[in-house]
Amino acid sequence: MLSSDFEISCDPARVDVALVHEFLSASYWAQGRSREIVERSIRNSLCFGVYTAGRQVAFARVVTDRAVFAHEDLQTLRSFHLGTRDAHRLYAQFGFEPVREPQRLMGWYAPSG
Repeated sequence: MLSSDFEISCDPARVDVALVHEFLSASYWAQGRSREIVERSIRNSLCFGVYTAGRQVAFARVVTDRAVFAHEDLQTLRSFHLGTRDAHRLYAQFGFEPVREPQRLMGWYAPSG
């Protein structure tokens, strides 16, 4: 397909929540995630759906406060971060690289995971 065959939309009402939940709940990064949690994550993020012939074929979301952290105008961002276990080469094609100063990043994880 040519890129003109795809439409990108940030309208959360267009997101096929069942499709997104089915994919996420079977992925390694969101295995077993409930539909309720998927719905909440969509409501509280800047979402991108990719559609062809009216059918959703891709989904991504940006966690943002729409002011400083992942500003709605994504062109002004100084950095993007993502997590992957096995797609480093894929994301490197789009300019992603290992975190420059990992010692400055921290995380909190629930005891179960």
